[in-house]
Amino acid sequence: MTTNDQAAASFAVHIPDAELEAEPLDPAQILSGEPVVTGKVLWESADGKQVRGIWQITPGVVTDTEANELFVVVSGRATVAVEGGATLEIGPGDACVLREGDRTTWTVHETLRKAYHISL
Repeated sequence: MTTNDQAAASFAVHIPDAELEAEPLDPAQILSGEPVVTGKVLWESADGKQVRGIWQITPGVVTDTEANELFVVVSGRATVAVEGGATLEIGPGDACVLREGDRTTWTVHETLRKAYHISL
């Protein structure tokens, strides 16, 4: 389910089984391996500034510049190195907050699936 209507009915999604769609990964972001990214937007605000969804990445090493995001890891394991900041070891059940503009390097050890909320 994807909706941008705040008045839409409430819903539940079983995150581990949710079907995801391919999302392009810029080859310039890949430092190692052949990671594949999939995801699904579950909800987006009418102004496009709030997005909630599910995201998954297979093993490899990639770089990213982050949005203001809160996510919870459902499965998998990764090390997220924040340039000039912390190195985060994340796995199932971990909640993580990334700040807008954080430059990160993700070393994905096991296919990682997360539920997220992004504020743009």
